[in-house]
Amino acid sequence: MENQNLRYPIGQFIKPANIEKSHLDSWIETIGSFPSVLHNILEAISESQLDIPYRKDGWTVRQVVHHCADSHINAFIRFKLAMTEDNPVIKPYKESLWSELEDSKYLPINSSLSIIQGIHYRWYILLKNLDADTLKRKYTHPEHGKEFTLEEAIGMYSWHCQHHLAHIKSIL
Repeated sequence: MENQNLRYPIGQFIKPANIEKSHLDSWIETIGSFPSVLHNILEAISESQLDIPYRKDGWTVRQVVHHCADSHINAFIRFKLAMTEDNPVIKPYKESLWSELEDSKYLPINSSLSIIQGIHYRWYILLKNLDADTLKRKYTHPEHGKEFTLEEAIGMYSWHCQHHLAHIKSIL
């Protein structure tokens, strides 16, 4: 059995029983600071280290960076759908297959870092301005068969940022 510490170096996301303003503030700051934290970590990684998997049968650092761009583009769209539609059913994607496409496996990471910078700036501004009613808006994820509130999704994506930063740091 695979070592769960390598797969989930910070553990899995656990939704608090009651999501407090302090949780949201911290999570939103994590999302907002992700591009600069990612950039700082990547400065210590050589070009050859980009193609090292963070665990056996895991993605390379290059794939993780491209995955973060793909995932966070989708997240931003999911948030905007939930904010403008009544409990939309979101479109899942096959992230493991996306990670095997040419752009994820071989392209330089600069394009994805630019995407992450732009998406996170817009996402952070959007999140900082959500009111209590909007935080309770939902989207449905058909693969999970459940609804997610925006406040819960903020926590999940904050975790997602930290999760993949830990993967990248493990190369160092």
